[in-house]
Amino acid sequence: MPKLKTNRGAAKRFRRTAKGGFKRGQSFRSHILTKKSTKRKRHLRSTARIADADAKSVRQMLPYS
Repeated sequence: MPKLKTNRGAAKRFRRTAKGGFKRGQSFRSHILTKKSTKRKRHLRSTARIADADAKSVRQMLPYS
């Protein structure tokens, strides 16, 4: 059986959690920040869990994480 390839784009975006789920960074944080409130930008700094509906596809893209 050949080795599976990791999707490098997904590897840069998702990290495995201790319980086996995946976490991701928040979007809407890269530009046009002047109109966003300080509170909104602060909350966008934190990580979020991926949705259960997306877990299967992320697991396939990251077979060894």
